Amino acid sequence: MTLVVTGGAGFIGSAVVRRVLGQSSDEVVVVVDSLTYAGNLDSLAPVATSPGFRFERLDISDGPGLRGLFDEHQPAAVLHLAAESHVDRSIDGPADFIHTNLVGTFTLLEEARAYWGTLPPPRRQAFRFVHVSTDEVFGALGEDGRFDESTPYAPNSPYAATKAGSDHLARAWCHTYGLPVIVTNCSNNYGPYQFPEKLIPLTILNALEERELPVYGDGSNVRDWLYVADHVDGLLLALRKGDPGESYLFGGAGERRNVDVVRAVCRVLDTLVPEGAPHERLIRFVEDRPGHDFRYAIDASKAGRALGWQPRHSFEEGLRETVAWYLEHRGWWESVRSGAYRGERLGLGAGRT
Repeated sequence: MTLVVTGGAGFIGSAVVRRVLGQSSDEVVVVVDSLTYAGNLDSLAPVATSPGFRFERLDISDGPGLRGLFDEHQPAAVLHLAAESHVDRSIDGPADFIHTNLVGTFTLLEEARAYWGTLPPPRRQAFRFVHVSTDEVFGALGEDGRFDESTPYAPNSPYAATKAGSDHLARAWCHTYGLPVIVTNCSNNYGPYQFPEKLIPLTILNALEERELPVYGDGSNVRDWLYVADHVDGLLLALRKGDPGESYLFGGAGERRNVDVVRAVCRVLDTLVPEGAPHERLIRFVEDRPGHDFRYAIDASKAGRALGWQPRHSFEEGLRETVAWYLEHRGWWESVRSGAYRGERLGLGAGRT
């Protein structure tokens, strides 16, 4: 089978590519990535010499480029992960999010639909387009309740709004044109190879460099944490077993306050890097993000029933593996730090586009 993975040089996308090519010599994976700041070919190094690895540097808003890609590679499925994905960056500069998440997804859907329409009936019936999204499209929860597949959309950040729009486009292309689309939404991912603007890797690297560990507001905002390998399990199950027109939510059953996540990272570091202990002394509470959603939590029971999916890692297990990976792969993150992002604060709304 030939699988196209958009955003395949990013955090979750590269995890999918490493998994698929690491498990099978029969698969061909075509990585589509424009290599913006968060795309990193080093994340694909473990499988870059695989016979099934292909790479196309391409923006998903490039219709002719996508047309040529479909014609050349003749994929059996598309796993669409390409997106601008950081809330803070969307506050400072929403235009890139409009371009990639909305215009790019529309263009990809159109080119996939045109290609799908040319396939002979057996391949046409088997084709799948999995659109990967976020729980942030549902807005904020209070103290109780969890998101499920019937939760109304209520996005609050520019990032969430563009992802909500892309979800609606994906569903509409399924309902109106028959394109066999499956939509997935996930909670906060963490794990190896994550770009260090996100909370867990930023905390790890700042602590190792004896820098302040910023916690927004009073740290009471709650997120559900999902280890990236468990998310990959879910995406591949959705690809193989999911029904077109359906949506599936993946969560890690790992709700934690942000401040408790930072403290948990510090405790693991205290064990693995005792010379810097106690790392909690570096925690600093900083000005909150504008419009910061209070709580996200996911009910993943539908994915369990329909796909046989459940997370395999507890938060504590996944976090320890994550911290250990960053300690063992200094070259990867030092290369990232030497480039476009150096750990500075984002998301105060100072930017304008």
